[in-house]
Amino acid sequence: MIDRNEEEIYSIMFKSLKHPVRRQILRMLNDKPMPFMEIVELLGVTSSHLTYHLESLGELITKTPQGQYMLSNFGKATASAMRGVQEAPELATRRPKKLTRKWKAIFTVLMVTVLLLSSFGGYQYIELTQLADNQRRLEAENQQLLSWGIGAGTVADMLRDVVQIDTNSYKITLLSNTLEYRSDFAVAEEVLRYSFSGADGNFNVDLRFREDHLSRYQLSDITSTPKLIQNPPDDNLEIVKAALNRYNTYSNHAYLADMRNLLDQINTDNNTITTGTLKLQTTTFSDNTEYLWLYTQDDIDFSAKSLRMTFNNGVLIALTDGYFLFTIANTNVNYNSTQAETIAKNYIQARDWVINGTEFHGLPIQCTVSVEMIPHPRGNSVALVPYWYVVLELDQTVSAGFSSASVGVWADTGEIADVQLLNSN
Repeated sequence: MIDRNEEEIYSIMFKSLKHPVRRQILRMLNDKPMPFMEIVELLGVTSSHLTYHLESLGELITKTPQGQYMLSNFGKATASAMRGVQEAPELATRRPKKLTRKWKAIFTVLMVTVLLLSSFGGYQYIELTQLADNQRRLEAENQQLLSWGIGAGTVADMLRDVVQIDTNSYKITLLSNTLEYRSDFAVAEEVLRYSFSGADGNFNVDLRFREDHLSRYQLSDITSTPKLIQNPPDDNLEIVKAALNRYNTYSNHAYLADMRNLLDQINTDNNTITTGTLKLQTTTFSDNTEYLWLYTQDDIDFSAKSLRMTFNNGVLIALTDGYFLFTIANTNVNYNSTQAETIAKNYIQARDWVINGTEFHGLPIQCTVSVEMIPHPRGNSVALVPYWYVVLELDQTVSAGFSSASVGVWADTGEIADVQLLNSN
């Protein structure tokens, strides 16, 4: 048996190296302690981005008495292990006859083990059988690093354990990885894209993480049904139950248990089920079946605070989760749909517009296309506020090619939230 604390050590190390910026920080601090602003200047990132990465590195870094950032003993061991992984291909190229791929992997594994053991005095004595177990496990994790990029275990776990894609059957390439601070939500957001190429077909995988939580997963450009670790159940309801259980194990969000309970109430005569503040809607279109769990209160559906799972022939092809992120600011609807429509029309008809260099005093409206309640965050927040989304059709003869206008109206205050002219193309 491997000590639980040792498992946590390996987990922290690999998870902390998830992003190339964090790996660069480790390289810089491995040379010398550095103040915050010097790291910002050398990396060319914003202060908020650097703060996010430093927090993600956690126990790998510490501070000097002067307030400079430096590597902890754990961080030094991790930096050395990272350097060994990166230098292994170079060594193999320089001395192909003396260092085979197999021995390169074993060398890297042993180096990681020795460094970690030297950093934590509690592991001075390990039986040979336990060391062999460590070596085999670390060799597998090292291969994961080479395939996915250091620290991308969260991605691999999602695709293997939740979607159940047989990742060993594909060549996997990281196409893009971007990180930004979303000022509109006041959260850090990371977006990744991978390509999968296999003998049976190809596809792309897009993932989005917000505050280190999975926010979106999408399969696209699918040339054939992805190969799975095991065949899905024959019954559609059993397929979604199994997928939701796996997602619950992966993410461990408390609300998923309530969502799982709603599935037991589904029947062929009722595609919408509501229990308390949780609503489940089931929709079938073409070969796809979509399950949408959303928060509802006072007859308002807060669609942003939801979990959506879409299946095609038993395969989970899309998942969007905003339930963990968004909160409810209020449920005050002081202006109904008719009043919101009037507010939107008056604004469009009374405002001065400049379109393609031409000034207009008001735009003529032909009719109302739709008025929908779609709660939105207000300001730099994740707190949802009741919001009317009004779409008006314009008279195209005097609207410079714009066919319609969308107007957002806050339902609690009646104020205009945003306006957009929509092109006829």
